[in-house]
Amino acid sequence: MRIGIDVGGTNTDAVLLDGREVLAEIKTSTTEDVTSGIVAAIDGLQRQRAFDPAAVRAVMIGTTHFINALVEAHRLAPTAAVRLSLPAGASLPPMVDWPQRLVDAIAGRSYLAHGGHEFDGRHISELNADELRRAAEDMGNAGVRSVAITSVFSPVNAEFEAQAAEIISAELPDVAISLSHEIGRIGLLERENATVINAALRELAAHIVDGLAASVGGAGITAPLYLSQNDGTLMDVDFARRYPVATFASGPTNSMRGAAVLSGLDTCAVVDVGGTTSDVGVLRQGFPREATTDVSVAGIRTNFRMPDVLSIGIGGGSRVRPDRVGPDSVGYELTSKALVFGGDTLTATDIAVAAGRAEIGDPGLVAHLDRELVQAALERVAGAVSDVVERMRTSAEPLPVVAVGGGSILLPDKLSGAGEVHRPDHYAVANAIGAAIAQIGGEVDRVYAIEPGRRDTVVDEAKQEAVDRAVAAGASPSSVDIVDFDEVPIPYLPGNATRIRVKAVGDLQLGPA
Repeated sequence: MRIGIDVGGTNTDAVLLDGREVLAEIKTSTTEDVTSGIVAAIDGLQRQRAFDPAAVRAVMIGTTHFINALVEAHRLAPTAAVRLSLPAGASLPPMVDWPQRLVDAIAGRSYLAHGGHEFDGRHISELNADELRRAAEDMGNAGVRSVAITSVFSPVNAEFEAQAAEIISAELPDVAISLSHEIGRIGLLERENATVINAALRELAAHIVDGLAASVGGAGITAPLYLSQNDGTLMDVDFARRYPVATFASGPTNSMRGAAVLSGLDTCAVVDVGGTTSDVGVLRQGFPREATTDVSVAGIRTNFRMPDVLSIGIGGGSRVRPDRVGPDSVGYELTSKALVFGGDTLTATDIAVAAGRAEIGDPGLVAHLDRELVQAALERVAGAVSDVVERMRTSAEPLPVVAVGGGSILLPDKLSGAGEVHRPDHYAVANAIGAAIAQIGGEVDRVYAIEPGRRDTVVDEAKQEAVDRAVAAGASPSSVDIVDFDEVPIPYLPGNATRIRVKAVGDLQLGPA
């Protein structure tokens, strides 16, 4: 058996699975500290379908802890950014495009040092150890507790980042260090930004992961704990401590993966209507289509793996006014503020109950609502979602639409321009199911200088490296397949430069129950 848990802004959903069979499912309110909500969810599963904690072989959690910490600029560690690039790359210093409130929140400091590579691996300049030691001394005096190291073209050659990490660690042994080649892709500033974000979250990650492990262990479960990543795969707790930034989009990703399993469709548009937002993404071969452009997170441009998702402020907790629905929401206070629960705030959930689309709370408390108001609100929701689905299409062919999430009761059976809406069994907890069935992945994204006649050899080496990374992360070797491959020649660089991206995915390898 497995337990999948997804922590959203409004609800914490949990499922107990035996293979792909759903044995129990529960939706509870997200608590302010989040972890107590997880304990309540596991207790709810136990009450619904008693199970032996020793029979649980894995627990998978998708959490909003880290993205919320960044958005709220809360509990971030004092962080320094070290860029290895001199004499190049000095015109735009690290964090140059950050919102000032976030720079202040991490007490951000930046250092430029010699180093870096050309795309083909040649050195821009040699590393200067004394330069880095002086920077480390200044960091120590300033109280820096986490360091992000970025070198030009480190995804091609990471030697300078590794050497710089050794030098700084020797001077500051208690400081956490994040390396950009392990986090972002080609693109210096965006990769650097992603690495600084990761570094700022490292302390919080250790605290949160320990808390999650304690909440699961408190339920008597000794099985391994995994967290969901942005691309729909899993990472173990040690990986999560080092790379918290990889969890940012786990919520929408889990919903999309769950929608694929529940609907049987591996290519479709998925509309996940939660309590606060509606997230629309596209599945290709059962995995979320990844964003091909820079992704802005809390106003910061990044280029790490993120699903291509459009979000609008419409959900079950959205406040309803005569001229609009949302974007503000009552969030996790839905069960105290919505009219159907005796509250005084008209929400989208009240509209769904008044329209007869759901039986939640006390329907008599919304019987007085004007029919025209109810119908107009539902039409606004359907129109807004239809527009987002249309924007996500990349071809003239219509995409099947799968609706999941508890708030999908707001959607009609057909959407204008998209046709029938599929609403599979267990749709309300698709996110938790997506977490529970997630697989292990490995990815390679690098620029290669391909010599004449060696293209097939280079591609095979890249694919094998992706497979090896998936296996090293915990995938069963016999189950690993290549699920995504991109090969893009870069004509403005010499040496027949080609960017190759390979993604391999396999089933989680678990020991005996």
